[in-house]
Amino acid sequence: MVVLDCGVMFPDPDMPGIDLVLPDFSYLRDHVDAVEGVVLTHGHEDHTGGLAFLLRDLQVPVYGSALTLGLARNRVQEAGLEDRATFVEVVDGERRAVGPFEVEFIPVTHSVPHGFATAFHTPQGVVMHTGDFKIDLTPVDGRLTDLARIGAIASANGVRLLLSDSTNAEEPGFTESERTVGAALRRVFETRHGRRMIVTCFASHIHRVQQIVDAAVDSGRRVATLGRSMGKNLELARRLGILEIDDGVLIPIEDVDRLDPGEVCVLSTGSQGEPLSALSLLAAGESKWLHLGPGDVVVISAHPIPGNEWAVGRVIDRLHRRGAEVIHTGVEPVHVSGHARQGELQTMLALAKPEFFVPVHGEYRHLWNHARLATGMGVAEENVLLCEDGDSVVLTDGGVERGEEVPAGFLYVDGTVGDVGHGVLRDRRVLADEGMVMVVATVDAHAREVVTAPEIVTRGWVHAPEAEVLLDEASSVVRKALEEALAEGAVDHESLRRQARRALGKFVGERTRRRPMIVPVVVLV
Repeated sequence: MVVLDCGVMFPDPDMPGIDLVLPDFSYLRDHVDAVEGVVLTHGHEDHTGGLAFLLRDLQVPVYGSALTLGLARNRVQEAGLEDRATFVEVVDGERRAVGPFEVEFIPVTHSVPHGFATAFHTPQGVVMHTGDFKIDLTPVDGRLTDLARIGAIASANGVRLLLSDSTNAEEPGFTESERTVGAALRRVFETRHGRRMIVTCFASHIHRVQQIVDAAVDSGRRVATLGRSMGKNLELARRLGILEIDDGVLIPIEDVDRLDPGEVCVLSTGSQGEPLSALSLLAAGESKWLHLGPGDVVVISAHPIPGNEWAVGRVIDRLHRRGAEVIHTGVEPVHVSGHARQGELQTMLALAKPEFFVPVHGEYRHLWNHARLATGMGVAEENVLLCEDGDSVVLTDGGVERGEEVPAGFLYVDGTVGDVGHGVLRDRRVLADEGMVMVVATVDAHAREVVTAPEIVTRGWVHAPEAEVLLDEASSVVRKALEEALAEGAVDHESLRRQARRALGKFVGERTRRRPMIVPVVVLV
């Protein structure tokens, strides 16, 4: 086995208290001796962020570009697991034996530099995975998607199976070049002389950072970073020669207030409205480094990830309340996607000419639309497989067929504790939606009587000071149910708890038409 990417997902709004969502690693743990290595296509968290968790279970080499491994290594070091992995750097066009596979690393453009498509040369033909990509004909660093090599593989050996990025499969046309953002940023900077600029983007988007720095320098500004990941990634990219910044341009964030506002550009994290990110703290007036005010300009050079729209909107609202001007993609074209649209996806299909096709990386609707593109480009309909998490696909002499399903659920991480579990998550949803009602009753099992009136404690159901009559009724209902159960001979703890829950739940449902969590506590004396 070779593991291709190992990322994390970020929690949906219906996952209260969850910090990260990991893939279920149980299948890999069950076949640990077969795992030959991990191949990373690029450095984004949704492709590398799970590595630190996987390395707790297996010790394997990890392959990727210098930048990708540098970004991944930061997380692994933070987890104290660097000794669990051997990091193996690969370069554009390199072919590397990984177990029984010959893996070829093909350059592609994306929103993080040095991304790869991967071609696995196997006895059943070439299995090609595009990675996350777009076809940028004028990339900031001049590193193009190697369409010629993809076409050469297709012409020489043929592509038996293509797996391709589906993120923008609903979008017609072609994704704009990253260079178009640079022109927009320069225009924004040039038309706001004398004003302090705070620009936020993904810390891994090194090409975007380069263009922000260039726009700042051209407008006579110096640059400071705000947010730990931004500072660390800048340092890494400069060390690798990917990011070009003169020494005199960068200043410590604590020196910002010593300069005139028009001489300052702050590069900040927090483009997705994360609650404790640098931008969110700025918007809330809780940053210890900066205080926003009238005249400041905040540029959000990113699109909200689906599900984050509300959080980003709230941060924008708070920034405006502090008097700042906020520029986002609804105002200026300060962001472009890193993923291919339909025109580029069709170009990839035309070059690779795959015999079989599996769309990957996207919601089901994206996979479905990509499958339609493939059949429209000449791939036989029976040779296109729409797969979901846990499906396996088997290449044989006769073609491609579906294999057995494997475990592929989610592992929910809360703080440093993994495997919160569906039961805990379900309980949290109930608490968030309906609240909780707890009843505490003391019972003398020998005398078969309820010692004191049951106490009702509630959170998120009703406000106790305003509902004394309702709570007294609830207490009386539970007391009556317990007395009846005791009279019928029920003296064990579990039977009494069950009777208390049933009585209180029925009362709450009938009187309020709500379904809070019912927690009965019976103390036997």
